Amino acid sequence: MFVTTRFCIVMLLVLCAAGVARAAEGEPAATAGTIFTFWPLVDYRDSPADGFRSLSILGPLFKWQQRGEDRELALRPFFFRTEDAHRQTVDTTYLYPLAATHESPEMSRADFLNIFSTATFRKGEGEEEEPGTQFLPFYSSGISKKYGPYTAVAPFYGTLYERFWRDEIHFVLFPLYSRTVKKGTTTRHFLYPFVSITEGERESGFDVWPLYGQSAKEGVYQKRFVLWPLYWQETTEMDTESPTESLFLLPFYTSSVSPTRTSRYVLWPFFGHMVDSKAGEEKWDILWPFYQTLRGPERSATRVFPFYYDYRDREQERTWYLWPVYNHEAFWSEHYRMEKTRVLSYLFWDKQESWRDGTTRRWSALWPFYVYSRDPRGVKSLSIPAPVEPVLNRDGIDRSWAPFWRLYQQRWNDQGDSAVSFLWNLYWHEVRGEELAYELFPLVAYRSTEEQRNLRFLKGLVGYRNERGRKILSFLWLPFGISWGESEPGSTAAAVKGAGGVR
Repeated sequence: MFVTTRFCIVMLLVLCAAGVARAAEGEPAATAGTIFTFWPLVDYRDSPADGFRSLSILGPLFKWQQRGEDRELALRPFFFRTEDAHRQTVDTTYLYPLAATHESPEMSRADFLNIFSTATFRKGEGEEEEPGTQFLPFYSSGISKKYGPYTAVAPFYGTLYERFWRDEIHFVLFPLYSRTVKKGTTTRHFLYPFVSITEGERESGFDVWPLYGQSAKEGVYQKRFVLWPLYWQETTEMDTESPTESLFLLPFYTSSVSPTRTSRYVLWPFFGHMVDSKAGEEKWDILWPFYQTLRGPERSATRVFPFYYDYRDREQERTWYLWPVYNHEAFWSEHYRMEKTRVLSYLFWDKQESWRDGTTRRWSALWPFYVYSRDPRGVKSLSIPAPVEPVLNRDGIDRSWAPFWRLYQQRWNDQGDSAVSFLWNLYWHEVRGEELAYELFPLVAYRSTEEQRNLRFLKGLVGYRNERGRKILSFLWLPFGISWGESEPGSTAAAVKGAGGVR
């Protein structure tokens, strides 16, 4: 990293010298912006008016960018770092998705393949989360606000609090012995999952899985199984107005009966019928999952797999034909709507989002050809090709890997501004309002503003500049040349305002 930083400093000094040379030629780069390219080694652009600076080395391999107080630094695919000055956050990925770190005023977090992770919270922060360290499945430690600190070293010995949907977990030489506690109910396992004993207030049970098991809590539930899952009987929700009795005699017969809902299957999954009197629904299953119908005032569904499926309720609808040939989904609420269409699973994607205030967003992709997006600001982008993004649409892929194979990129908005890049700026083209700039390295480069026109061949071997009537012809990269004509009154030379290409 130290070598990279020194190299960046040297490059910035070279670029500053290039800016001085431009000023000597009549281009005030310090105020209007600088573009310095030598493909594929260096690509530097700055726009002081926008607070923007960017340096790329060896195409997509190295990138440094500053926009206002926000910064990005990348050595792809090994390292990508973003600094958000407004949120005061720093996020770094290492060989995505191998490892990542996050720094903020509230916390520090590190993660390695979701196997090793550690989190530390600043004083007085992180009230909704717990600090801890994990190296799954061998080591886990942390602090529970309710129970205190815990440590587990699997499979030898350990204690976990408020993890894996349990209040407490204790084990010694797992799976030989473990004990869990959930809502006051204690379950001891011996040679998990084969033998267990359950104890609690008005509650008891034992299992010798899969031969026989029973458990009960007075006034709440009763459960029993024999040769699981062939025979299973239970009565649940006995402390409510709708206790449910269930019986499973697989594969011959299953039933679930309550005062408001009845469900029965014969020779599962061949035939099933459900009636929910409370919801006013009726469902039929024949040779599940191939044929199903659901009808009710709030929702309905029809499935004839794999030919057709249609589901609708008050907040969503889903339809597919000849699965997975065509699939369409829509979800909506009072303030938001989302529609998603897929063809042949990941071959084609189209996702559109809209908000009540009129804001919209869209993302679509055709594998392996292109990715198209439109952000809520109305900025559109197109990238070609797209061998990974339609299948794995992740920020980490977009930042650390995709720039290597994106041979063509384009961004534009409704105001007519646009930026195009081909082969990592071997050719680039940018339009900003009345300003135009493009380059095909090393043959030709052109830039124009209201003040001047500048055309160069072979990076300045031959150059022509028109500054409001004053024309200059230069040769051999010299900062002076043959001039004729007079500048119009009030003329001020100006370079292109911003930076060309796709950033």
